[in-house]
Amino acid sequence: MAGTEHLSVRREGATLVLTLNRPEAKNALSLPMLVGLYDGWLAADEDDTIRSVVLTGAGGCFCAGMDLKALAGKGMEGEQYRDRMTADPDLHWKAMLRHHRPRKPVVAAVEGHCVAGGTEILQGTDIRIAGAGATFGLFEVRRGLFPIGGSTVRLPRQIARTHALEMLLTGRPYSAAEAAGIGLIGRVVPDGTALEEALAVAERINACGPLAVEAVKASVYETAEMTETEGLAAELKRGWPVFATDDAKEGARAFAEQRPPVYRRA
Repeated sequence: MAGTEHLSVRREGATLVLTLNRPEAKNALSLPMLVGLYDGWLAADEDDTIRSVVLTGAGGCFCAGMDLKALAGKGMEGEQYRDRMTADPDLHWKAMLRHHRPRKPVVAAVEGHCVAGGTEILQGTDIRIAGAGATFGLFEVRRGLFPIGGSTVRLPRQIARTHALEMLLTGRPYSAAEAAGIGLIGRVVPDGTALEEALAVAERINACGPLAVEAVKASVYETAEMTETEGLAAELKRGWPVFATDDAKEGARAFAEQRPPVYRRA
């Protein structure tokens, strides 16, 4: 896939790297970016040679949220993509991972600003790594807006409610250390190394059985709101078929033969 003028795409082995690429505007969301993101998620879902996705931003910044100038009626770049939005009015929510969950694991590599819509997209990712100088926060209430990208629902399910409400109701910025302390991100690394670390995590994922990885991810999310009894039953339905795959047999053989496994999604 080619990406768009505000969304760069490249392959690193079995990893698809999606880069928010509008650094002059701190990677604020635009039509070309949203269309590119959505196409990227679809490409990852449909291409079985892709085993993981890394989402990052260009120019030392992740994403500063929605383009407020466009929201104020000054026009948004990329009007040539308007027909895509017309054809699928839900496209922007899918792009922002509000109404779409990719099959493959998504690792976020954050540097610089990851605020407002950036923090909302972040909540749709699976593993989150940030440079020490990264900044997080949901600033919408400070501007009289509502964080409608899913944060009032997702954030209290991902971090303690008291932390979620403080972030949502004060609109204040959070450092990377604070974000890690409340569980919004998983790991803080030296500035400028988040992408390198994210690619290393993705490579470790890629070395695992893809059918097992996808089943594990699906199970975690689909059982999140179930009772323990319901969740354990659902886990068995997801998990037992994995044991019957050729990949499972290959994993055992490779272990016994002390060699790297060669998985074939079978």
